[in-house]
Amino acid sequence: MTSRVLVALRIAAPPDRVFTAFTAETAIWWRPNTLFQLNGRDDGRLAIEAGPGGRVLECYPDDPPFEVGRVRVWEPPGRLVLGWRPATFPADRETEVHVRFEEVDDGTRVVVEHLGWDGVPQEHVARHGFPLQPFQQRLAEWWQSSLRALASAT
Repeated sequence: MTSRVLVALRIAAPPDRVFTAFTAETAIWWRPNTLFQLNGRDDGRLAIEAGPGGRVLECYPDDPPFEVGRVRVWEPPGRLVLGWRPATFPADRETEVHVRFEEVDDGTRVVVEHLGWDGVPQEHVARHGFPLQPFQQRLAEWWQSSLRALASAT
């Protein structure tokens, strides 16, 4: 995985609080995006099971959850790594999300790196036909919006 989307945002709360909000309160701040849907639905809420090997799930009001990936690294309150796979991916393909929670003077800098999109062909439905660079720009905008929602919920 060589390509990456990198976004960061400062949140006025300590790292342990932000880590908890990101992982245990995900359904409060995370929302599907019409361009970056995980399972083709807009009524899902993300949930992250605590600890290494925990599942990353998109949960729905009246259907079984969709497994997005697994927790690969769980190091509260500083670091989290998740497997990330939309439903349209074949079983052997996924991307990876690295999240760091860095203490700064006024709270926490949350850094998200989403890796692996260079392995997804441009014509794949998840890329919407975009060349890699414009696709990654749109994905970065979506992650930035998600982090702003996290900040509002923290």
